[in-house]
Amino acid sequence: MTLDRDSLNILARALEKLDAGFSQLPGIAPAFTDTPRMEEVLLSLAEKLQDNYPYFHPLYAGQMLKPPHPVAQLAYSLAMHVNPNNHALDGGRATSALEKEAVAEIAAIFGWKEFLGHLCGGGTMANLEALWVTGQLKPGKTILASEQAHYTHGRISGVLQLQFEKVQCDKLGRMDMGALAKRLARSDVGTVVATLGTTATGSVDPLEEILELREKFGFRLHVDAAYGGYFALAENLGAHAAKSFARIGESDSIVIDPHKHGLQPYGCGCVVFRDPGVGRLYKHDSPYTYFSSTELHLGEISLECSRPGAAAAALWATQKLLPLERRGTFSRGLEAGREAALRFWRAFKGGKQFVAAFEPELDILCFVPRDETLAGISLKSRRIFEAAARQNLHLAVAELPVKFWKHLEPEGDRATVTCLRSALMKPEHLEWVDRIVEILKECAA
Repeated sequence: MTLDRDSLNILARALEKLDAGFSQLPGIAPAFTDTPRMEEVLLSLAEKLQDNYPYFHPLYAGQMLKPPHPVAQLAYSLAMHVNPNNHALDGGRATSALEKEAVAEIAAIFGWKEFLGHLCGGGTMANLEALWVTGQLKPGKTILASEQAHYTHGRISGVLQLQFEKVQCDKLGRMDMGALAKRLARSDVGTVVATLGTTATGSVDPLEEILELREKFGFRLHVDAAYGGYFALAENLGAHAAKSFARIGESDSIVIDPHKHGLQPYGCGCVVFRDPGVGRLYKHDSPYTYFSSTELHLGEISLECSRPGAAAAALWATQKLLPLERRGTFSRGLEAGREAALRFWRAFKGGKQFVAAFEPELDILCFVPRDETLAGISLKSRRIFEAAARQNLHLAVAELPVKFWKHLEPEGDRATVTCLRSALMKPEHLEWVDRIVEILKECAA
């Protein structure tokens, strides 16, 4: 058995308990009773869903896809029988409380007790809110992010009609501090986005040095930790990454995605602000919500309106089962993925078939097959990608700067190369690294 089915018995018992809480209501006839037809449709859906890569399996090591924890799946399904809406308290009374508690536990990772924050549809929406706030506080000022930052920052800035510029990165995929300092000297920058875990290579921007520049130039600092944020709990990071994560609480806003390393279903992102006072920027009037209670409604501190209370229930349940603490089961899972990437990297050191870009900072590794030309490397990368897939090993391909590899040089106008990329974000990857390396060597041969 590959997919979990045993936990459905737990869901049945939980549904009985949930139903008992509404036993005082008069009985009603179900509106949808065509059970045989439903089964037919679901069996048809199950067959169609087979046309997917096996994202849940450790042989899938391509994109940032990690299966939700079973307790998250069950909690989400349980809450969906009520289908709460966490926009206003009268639409999601219980789950609004669960969201506030769960988000407070996330903020505590970074040492924040007083803050403003909430869940949202994902990292894109979370970053949009952070940049929207900074646009209100620093109107007309430019936003800077590394050229290896997620493309969403440039797109969001366009939507918000804010000026956006990319800052050059160094040979390790981190924001170049010399280039940043030079750009800041023009005195028109309102916000710097630091990425702690770039989506391409998992690189961690030098937050300590960025904070020093903030003291001099006075910009707002937003940390996009959508991918890497939970690694603040890991104890097997390298010295550079550990220093950056240790200072993350000094930023003005942070984005983290529970639907990546937080074991949640899509979509579940989170944005938190160090200053609770930014809540004033969200103030708006609504003629039909927010009047059932004088308490803070989550819709009053969010750009999104309707949001699934089930997502909050799933996150709350997961964090109750796996607390966000160092040396706990959850953090050990992060450390296992990090160790898997290091083991993967060591397997390529000095090898004749593959060369890794650089030592991974988190759990992502980019590597290329050996060849004499960039065109040859790129062609081999795609062929190995396809050959590995035929053996059920699924990686990703990426187009990255040649400077990430010490042995490569640009050729004419070509300064990038097609490489192979792995995201070893499942704890099980640690046990499967040797098999993955074995398959890759077979494919390269």
